[in-house]
Amino acid sequence: MVRRAAVRRRRRFAGICIIRRTAVKLYTRTGDSGQTSLFDNRRVSKADPRVDAYGEVDELNAWLGHVRALRVDSDLDAILHQLQRDLFAMGAQLADPADRLAARVSKAVIADADVDRLERLIDEMDKELPPLTRFVLAGGSPAGAALHVARTVCRRAERRIVALMPPVDAVLLRYMNRLSDLLFVFGRVVNHRSGIPETEW
Repeated sequence: MVRRAAVRRRRRFAGICIIRRTAVKLYTRTGDSGQTSLFDNRRVSKADPRVDAYGEVDELNAWLGHVRALRVDSDLDAILHQLQRDLFAMGAQLADPADRLAARVSKAVIADADVDRLERLIDEMDKELPPLTRFVLAGGSPAGAALHVARTVCRRAERRIVALMPPVDAVLLRYMNRLSDLLFVFGRVVNHRSGIPETEW
């Protein structure tokens, strides 16, 4: 994940506190040898399964950003925005095998309540749709097709997370499993609202 930070410097001038922000360079050269740091500062290979897992989550996040750029309805956009925030939390937890981050930063925690939220969204959105009786081919509108891609990336990320040793908190797996279902429903909803019929297999 790309990380940005700002350094604040304080200077007092005529009794006024001035805060000057200086940007930190995007490149650090610390990964030139093919290694990266986890949250606990442990250095691991960029091919490490844990790094691979949160890299897949990052790709999924980017796909959701792509869907939003295609201008979906405002209610869906708001949900996708929250999902992107969830995926940042997911990536943070995957990069924190010792669970040190979760105890300090509540926004970096995926919990059972988040899984419940996804299930409610699936049930709510599914009410808009005709019953699903057969498999449907991915496609439709640009946003609908992109959501189908996002669904498959989500499944891939889920597989990478399942393979991690030691196993991750089970709630992360439940979240990813429900998220792929939600993205499938979103793809159908976007196409349905666009008046584009589904192609059955």
